[in-house]
Amino acid sequence: MNASLDNKNTEENRLIAVRYRPSVAPQSRPVQWSGELPVDLEAIDAVPGRDREYVALAGRGTAYCIHVEKGTAHVLSTFQLPGISADGNYEGFALTATKDGTVAVWADRGEDDRPAKLTAAQWDPATNAFGHRDSAEFSAPYPENDVRHVSDVKVSASGALTVSSASDPGDDGPFGSALYDIGQISVGKDGDAKVSLADQPHRLGTFSGHKVEAVVCLPGSKEGILGTDDEKDGGSIAAVELCRPNSVVRERPTGGQSAADERSL
Repeated sequence: MNASLDNKNTEENRLIAVRYRPSVAPQSRPVQWSGELPVDLEAIDAVPGRDREYVALAGRGTAYCIHVEKGTAHVLSTFQLPGISADGNYEGFALTATKDGTVAVWADRGEDDRPAKLTAAQWDPATNAFGHRDSAEFSAPYPENDVRHVSDVKVSASGALTVSSASDPGDDGPFGSALYDIGQISVGKDGDAKVSLADQPHRLGTFSGHKVEAVVCLPGSKEGILGTDDEKDGGSIAAVELCRPNSVVRERPTGGQSAADERSL
């Protein structure tokens, strides 16, 4: 599992690799970056069907196709997401395989009264070309203050759309986050991707005291990993049963809490 870091200075690393196994303390190591150095990486996802290839996204909408081998990320190509806004801040990015090809989903995080904007389109990993884009806006019911409506996004194999939302009042917090099932990504008969949001998002879990900024599913498992950036308090990861449509999030070990209960990472 690889994680992006929103570092901006030249002496700071951009990626870490995290080795996770249940009931064993996670192990992490920095990944060297070979190629154009990005500023403010916010999201990363694996390219379906391409071993060790990923797309990492910077906050202003520049994407980096990389191949990770022996502890080094080699930049294969870079491209700009289509249709991005000058004032956008892009924190969510996901790739999913369909029978028609690969669909990319990305999100401008939004802020307070400005909703997040999620966009989906077919993406060709050989050329970095995009098909027709479809977009929808999302506002998180919680958190209510200093909110980033989408801090990351993931798409299940069935197309279910899951996002994290986070409150970020500054380096000292206090932080808060939530996970939501918000709708579906589909591909029409014309081959175009479509974003369909539910009338009411389904809250999967609430996480008090933490700013969740990363969501990842483990291959072949219902289990997923949440990553936090709690500024002065550092970062953390937590395992949750996330990776299935409309699932109830439960941390390891599972307990008797409901999906909307507050809990500690």
